[in-house]
Amino acid sequence: MMKTPTLLAGIAALALTASGGQAQDTQGARPIEQQIGAGGRPVGANWSRSPVIAEHGMAATAHPLATQVALDILKAGGSAVDAAIAANAALGLMEPTGNGIGGDLFAIIYDPKTDRLYGINGSGRSPMGQTLDQLLAKLDGAEALPPLGPLPVTIPGTVDAWFTMHERFGKLAMSDVLAPTVRYAREGHPVAPVIAMYLERSLRSFEARQETMPFDFANARATWFADGTAPDAGEIFRNPDLAATLETIGRDGRDAFYEGALARVMVDYLQAQGSAYTLADFAAHDSEWVNPACALYRNGYELCELPPNSQGFAALQMVNILKHVDLAQWERGSPEVIHYITEAKRLAYADVARFYADPDFAALPAELLTEEYGRERFALIDPARATPEFGPGEPKLEGEGDTTYLTVADSDGMMVSLIQSNYRGMGGGLTPDGLGFMFQDRGELFSLDPAHPNAYEPGKRPFQTIIPAFVKKDGKPWMTLGLMGGGMQPQGHVQVLINLVDYGMNLQEAGDAARINHDGGRQPTEALAGPSADPLGTLFAEPGLPAATIERLRAMGHRIEVVDNGIMFGGYQAIVRDPETGVLTGATEMRKDGQASGY
Repeated sequence: MMKTPTLLAGIAALALTASGGQAQDTQGARPIEQQIGAGGRPVGANWSRSPVIAEHGMAATAHPLATQVALDILKAGGSAVDAAIAANAALGLMEPTGNGIGGDLFAIIYDPKTDRLYGINGSGRSPMGQTLDQLLAKLDGAEALPPLGPLPVTIPGTVDAWFTMHERFGKLAMSDVLAPTVRYAREGHPVAPVIAMYLERSLRSFEARQETMPFDFANARATWFADGTAPDAGEIFRNPDLAATLETIGRDGRDAFYEGALARVMVDYLQAQGSAYTLADFAAHDSEWVNPACALYRNGYELCELPPNSQGFAALQMVNILKHVDLAQWERGSPEVIHYITEAKRLAYADVARFYADPDFAALPAELLTEEYGRERFALIDPARATPEFGPGEPKLEGEGDTTYLTVADSDGMMVSLIQSNYRGMGGGLTPDGLGFMFQDRGELFSLDPAHPNAYEPGKRPFQTIIPAFVKKDGKPWMTLGLMGGGMQPQGHVQVLINLVDYGMNLQEAGDAARINHDGGRQPTEALAGPSADPLGTLFAEPGLPAATIERLRAMGHRIEVVDNGIMFGGYQAIVRDPETGVLTGATEMRKDGQASGY
């Protein structure tokens, strides 16, 4: 990777601090945003911008070039599923810090022909030939799976999910769908500013962790950090290995990745690193069609999410709790609203940590999503104080994750809500020889307690943080919605829904508005017995929350910190289809490099 000076790279070097992208003036004085505020707007909030409105097609992704790839596929006659796959492939190249074909994929698809929602669970399993005792022996006394190396790797589910969706809803040949990314991977693309910052953070993190948990980083270094540094913003980046891999997949199909030459390369590499995976594990992998569930919030709006092993139902549990209080009686940034959202999240996640797991191994109690159960949980909230600890209910992990979310709608009315991730940043550091992608480290989210529903077992899918969402209005398809970032995702979905329904924000404002991220409490990786390591947790808030609200929340017993770089608050995309006119409205947000665009 040759470093070439660019104007954008020079500007970025001056404008970004090493701590995560805070703009500085050229004299080294206060950050620019402290010297001058937002400008004015003729309509809408001064801190936001207009949503995008179009009639025939819409795409919103975390990278402008990926959005354009999706629109090009739509204009060539592809379906929304074709365009979503094409955009996802492009993001694996252009945003490797959040996703790639070494990871897993979940999606919700609205099909206008059948007038129903389809869910796809494209998550991979642990090795079939490795028991918990064998894994514990490899861990040599460690209390959790590591974030790096061969042990947290699970089968990459993305490619199979692409072909499963494409078989049912695709129109174009898969080779045509993947062709734009193959071209960008060979010819190069300019690195976007936020992604450049994440690449630099990833390199520093990998190098620091190598000192305490050695793993093979040579292939990853050669692919993304060839000269020992991360690519700068505006630098042209190429990945010819990924181009060849995607070209093979497009030409030879799903089996090339799970049973053919690509599978053999992956298995040989993993076994050389000490992994228990075999060719049989890869050949046996398949995605699963699942049924989304919906919870009615208020005013006819229903939030729809996917079932475990994802954490999507946590958002539905929050909705069932919060529907019992009229949040609109207070201002959006008031301590009362923030308090109720936080306590609802803590209640839901007590159940996430206790019950959410691969449904093939542990059934989820059906009562968790009932309105009666939501009412019971709501009654546990003290309106004046933060409850020190919430336990799970008795019905008959969240983790730091980097993810990409994208959404596409086509002229026929099909809407796709798709999320894809390698889990922790770029993944677990392992890059198979000559293939141009990194394996995910999703297995880190297994519990090592054999009594836990999420305990490691052979051939099992770990708890998953990534969740796409969909919103119905008066029973009709209305909105695709996603928000990246580990345990931020369910609470982010609910915060956006509240912004839209209770406070009348437009689609763009609903994502740009300041968010909170509660972290802590029980985790799906913990043992069932014993006290929680952090029962109260910490409430992280963005600077847009009023100072008086911050102080009042502290007085109510919340542990709260203000974070101003946007990193832990996710990245939002959404599309709304007007049920009467079919007009599409799209939005993305300031925390990422993304773009919403239509035609």
